[in-house]
Amino acid sequence: MRPAAFRRLINLWPPFLFNGITVMDIAQDWSAVAVRLRLRRWNRNYFGTHFGGNLFAMTDPFWALIAFHRLGAGYIVWDRAASIEFLTPGRSDVYAKFAMDAETVDGIRAQAAAGAKVLQWFETDVSDERGEVIARVRKQLYIRRKDRPTQ
Repeated sequence: MRPAAFRRLINLWPPFLFNGITVMDIAQDWSAVAVRLRLRRWNRNYFGTHFGGNLFAMTDPFWALIAFHRLGAGYIVWDRAASIEFLTPGRSDVYAKFAMDAETVDGIRAQAAAGAKVLQWFETDVSDERGEVIARVRKQLYIRRKDRPTQ
């Protein structure tokens, strides 16, 4: 699926649509994604700041999607582990950017060449409108070639 079509569809996906999460941009080569989470009355927590589950949800699928599209159909890509560190309350719209360069993709391919699994960590900062980092999300991907070479 083309990035622009995927962006339109995921923005209509109920967990994103109803929580104010918008995919703003996906690079044509799937190397980068930009996401915004709007602060609304219905997605605030008791204290009037961003609900932590929404902060995590806005970042959840993107490292796996980027890796899947950058590596190609010959690879299995799964989320394996994740963590989020809340640094300061989010009191405005917040943003996250994901970018996977060609060097990282080549490194994963090299590690997976012999058929071994690759466990790769990625980190994303969630920032407010002023650029202050309010949360840091870490995701570990499990990546392996589908056609593992025989020993």
